[in-house]
Amino acid sequence: MSGFSISRRGLLAGASAVGATAALSACGAKTGSATPSSGAQADTSGDTVKVGLLNSLSGTMAISEVTVHNALLLAVKEINAAGGVLGKKLKPISQDGASDWPTFAEKAEALITDDKVVATFGCWTSASRKAVKPVFERYKSLLFYPVQYEGLEQSPYIFYVGATTNQQIVPALDYLKKQGLTRLYLVGSDYVFPRTANKIIKAYAEAQGMKVVGEDYAPLGSTEFSTIVNKVKDAGADAVFNTLNGDSNVAFFKEYKSAGLTAKSLPVLSVSIAEEEVKSIGTQYLEGQLTAWNYYQTTPGAANTKFVAAYQAAYGKDKPTSDPMEAAYISVYLWKEMVEKAGSFDVAKVKKAADGIELDAPEGKVTVDGATQHVYKTARIGRIGSEGLIEEVWNSGKPIEPDPYLKGYDWAAGLS
Repeated sequence: MSGFSISRRGLLAGASAVGATAALSACGAKTGSATPSSGAQADTSGDTVKVGLLNSLSGTMAISEVTVHNALLLAVKEINAAGGVLGKKLKPISQDGASDWPTFAEKAEALITDDKVVATFGCWTSASRKAVKPVFERYKSLLFYPVQYEGLEQSPYIFYVGATTNQQIVPALDYLKKQGLTRLYLVGSDYVFPRTANKIIKAYAEAQGMKVVGEDYAPLGSTEFSTIVNKVKDAGADAVFNTLNGDSNVAFFKEYKSAGLTAKSLPVLSVSIAEEEVKSIGTQYLEGQLTAWNYYQTTPGAANTKFVAAYQAAYGKDKPTSDPMEAAYISVYLWKEMVEKAGSFDVAKVKKAADGIELDAPEGKVTVDGATQHVYKTARIGRIGSEGLIEEVWNSGKPIEPDPYLKGYDWAAGLS
């Protein structure tokens, strides 16, 4: 039994490592193979079909991605219990990207060519997504990506189920401005998502009368933040906009507290810290700090109550749910609905069927926009509580249409 009900609309519509990986991926299939036609790799001949799960189960990103993998497995289990997809059970094939972008590309190719999966679900960092993007495009195979990202991208073979910029970063900036927090210090991991996000933040700030008073990056996985935190402390900022990823957040917030900085004296708004990271970092370091997502474990509604109960029944009553986990979970259901609407696992037919697919999801109503292959999502700002959960303090009131290239914002002209 899924944690949400399903409806349909529009039925008539039927970083350096990244560069190295792109070169690797451009080599494509194994030597001597031709570029395959749409969906040609997938094996749908038996009673089961394989789906790929591509996550970092080890390395610096495992703090975030293991739980996403668990949520994907839960969705597969539920779908199989309800009869599968087009009468076929799903067999999940897991690959460990190991927090290494070339490894992600190699594992993606293995899932497509060796395991012959019908679709793949996964990746977290934008570096991993950009590493696998040419692989999925070469083989005309589908990736469902579950994490918020920096926008300025579309691929015919990726469905972006997490938020794009106008559904997370822009609402977060609007919220900070409304609170009078107009002097920002930017802290991020040194790869594509934080650098691109901060480019967008600086363009917004210039147009909106805000000021960026500092900008610093740390290598992904870094545990040394004393220099950055001291610079933050002395910069005269009103707030910190945090785009650190993975376990670097543990070291950053411990150093932040050690320096005497608090949510009251200098709030941090994070876009990559969800409930699982809160638990790992420790609420004593995070209480009162802000986050921007589209879903929290505390999001009200029957669909979320069922999702949280199902996840905790499977993995433990003390296990929190989070935005990327929820987006991963619903991504499998979105793909299922596309396939059943198409009446086929064929990639071209599935893509054509995608527009207008809706779910009453744990986060609220989501709808697939076929033109961009992104999803309408409600923006939510939350505050971290003493119990480790995140309580919503603001939301956008309705799902926001995805605008990955920020075409609706004059200040964003030229960013792409």
